[in-house]
Order: sequence, then structure tokens, then C-alpha cells
Amino acid sequence: MKLLRAAFITALLLLAGCSASKEDGQTLRVAATAIPHAEILKQAKPLLAKEGVDLQVKVFADYVQPNTQLAEKAIDLNYFQTRPYLDAFNRERGTHLVVITGVHIEPFGAYSKKYKSIDQLPDGASVTLPNDPSNNSRALLLLAKHGLITLRDPTDQMATLKDITANPKHLKFRELEAAMLPRTLDEVDLALINTNYALAAGLNPTKDALLIEDKDSPYVNYLVGRPDNQNDPRVQKLAGVLHSPEIKAFIEQKYHGAVLPAF
Repeated sequence: MKLLRAAFITALLLLAGCSASKEDGQTLRVAATAIPHAEILKQAKPLLAKEGVDLQVKVFADYVQPNTQLAEKAIDLNYFQTRPYLDAFNRERGTHLVVITGVHIEPFGAYSKKYKSIDQLPDGASVTLPNDPSNNSRALLLLAKHGLITLRDPTDQMATLKDITANPKHLKFRELEAAMLPRTLDEVDLALINTNYALAAGLNPTKDALLIEDKDSPYVNYLVGRPDNQNDPRVQKLAGVLHSPEIKAFIEQKYHGAVLPAF
């Protein structure tokens, strides 16, 4: 009897384990920044559920941990970054994260609480910009496009402050973590801010930005995975949902041009 009871309990545990594994196999854990990425994923969740996949979203306030945890397999995917940022992260950290699909574009902008027009920006103005390589370059390219600075190569997506060859307004730059930039608006003359952080701070990029990238910006925000899971059916189902008419309509209606579909 003891042997039969032990065998019965073992069988139940095995069945429970199989059931849990099957359930886990239909779960997809995705890291995202709060706005707009997590909001878009929230809209995707019921659509993906119809495909038999439970989407679980983990929200982060920074740009480093989503990639670190993805590389360590603590999560399955992330959704927050552009290709230049991903390329720089892979190069600097020795990771091998891969693009799954492009979802949207967030036109990058320059904001001020002191001035209503970029023409009012004074000589020696204080300017804050992101300190990560890709967004730092993106900020410089936007300033160069509008004639505030001159860069050695105005198309270099990895330009740095050292590549400035002319600074006619003698702008004084300070580099900070991207998430901190909205908090500097009370202190500086101009802050260059990623749209997700601008939206979270209550800014309207289409109305409040003194400078903003146009709709042809190459900085698409991607769903990102690893080489070992990029072809996983669950991942491909999410990619399909994120390109659905429902998600496109949500982006257009929710953000009114501050976020643009990339498909």
C-alpha cells in the first residue's frame, strides 16, 4: 500500500508539473517603460490572449535593466528602445540581443519652460541631454538640424559632444540619465527629452516641443528578444498583434501624433 500510495503521489506531482510547464509555456514576460510602451502592450494583452498567450508586462523606469534582465533570461522580451541604442548596448555590454519587429516612432523633442520659441534661446543657454550614447547623439543631431550647433558629420548616429565643430550660441551642455531630464526643466533653458519621458511628465510633444523630429525619424522603437527565442511562436504571435489594425488605431487615437505607428 505504501508503494502504491507513493507511486500515486509521484504521478500527481508529475501531472502537476506537466500542467505548470504547459501553462508557463503559454506565458510571455515583456519588460517595457510605462508610456507609451506598457500602455500599448496593455491593449495587446486581450488580443494575444485570443492567440492562447498570456502577456505579462513588467514596467521599468530606466533603459538598462530591461536589456540586462532580457540577456539574463529573467524576462522573454523587452519593448522600449531604438536600434542605435540596442546596437550600442550590445557593443558595450557584450550582449547579443536582437530586433524582433518595429512598432512605433516617438519623435524626439527639445523643451523649455522659460522660452516659447527656439529663437529666444539666449547666448550661453544651459542645455540638458541624455547621457546614453544613442540618445545623446539623437539630441545633438536634432540641434544640428536646426542650426544651433554644427557637427563634424551631421548624419553620424553616434556623434558625441566632441564632434561639435561650431557652437555659435555657446550652449552649455550637461548630460544626465534620460529619465531625469523632465525634472531639469525648472533649472535649465532647454532640455532634450525622449517622448516616453516627456509624456510621463505631462508634456505634449506636438504642442510643447520647441524642436521635434519629423515623421521620417529613423528611430523606430522595437520589440527585442534573444537569438534563442526570436522564432518562438509566442514571440511571433505578439509581433503580429503589435502590427494589427487595432494597435495601429490605438496609437493614432491615443497619442495624436506624439507617437506614430511604424507599420
